[in-house]
Amino acid sequence: MSRLAGKTALITGAARGQGAAAARRVVDEGGRVMITDVAEAEGKELAASLGEAAAFTRLDVTSEQGWQEAVLATVEHFGGLDVLVNNAGMLMFRELEHTTLGEYEQIVSINQVGTFLGMRSVIGPMERSGGGSIVNLSSVEGLAGMPQVAAYTASKFAIRGMTKVAALELGSKGIRVNSVHPGLIDTGMIGDAMGSAEVDLAPAGNLVALGRIGEPAEIAALVAFLASDDSSYCTGSEFVADGGSTAAHSLNRPRYGVRSG
Repeated sequence: MSRLAGKTALITGAARGQGAAAARRVVDEGGRVMITDVAEAEGKELAASLGEAAAFTRLDVTSEQGWQEAVLATVEHFGGLDVLVNNAGMLMFRELEHTTLGEYEQIVSINQVGTFLGMRSVIGPMERSGGGSIVNLSSVEGLAGMPQVAAYTASKFAIRGMTKVAALELGSKGIRVNSVHPGLIDTGMIGDAMGSAEVDLAPAGNLVALGRIGEPAEIAALVAFLASDDSSYCTGSEFVADGGSTAAHSLNRPRYGVRSG
């Protein structure tokens, strides 16, 4: 496929997991990609494996200066910037009453502020190129709540809302902005959130309509569609890929924190 031929994408959190899958898909579809992450060794290794169509630059998404440098590096290396995929994110499991302010602020800083800074940073280069596409990775937790992820859910709802505002403001500049809402995907993110523990996700996969958890490549395919001109009339929209988890009625789910006695 070559529907991303001539397009350059910057992807955050792309050294591994979902971001790495998106980077591979961009190259597979004829595009070029700037892989960004704080994990330098893994990011450089991935870029090298993808050849001349890929490069790596370090980016802490919470840093304004870092964003300016990463966007400049992309434009200088590839000659422009057409696609931004705000993928970098952090998950933490903690009940609301036990979540510290510092923990809450860390999640919001990476997930929400990082997305805000990313969108703001690419407007100029995209406008000069005649337009572009911004793809913001939210979550099904940006559509409904789940116990023990108050900070994560807050950040993902914020991404959903910012996406719509950005779409309204940037449409006249030829920049489309959409959000992607994955369900449970086998990326290692949950294991990381649980202290790098080995987690069997199969029982959770059995709860959704398709009876399985998703694969990073399946989300990457949706991201590639939104990055391409095939989605030219899509902006300000929510694209859900969750195996049917949000199709469930609340009565299908066990109650959290049921009182005993």
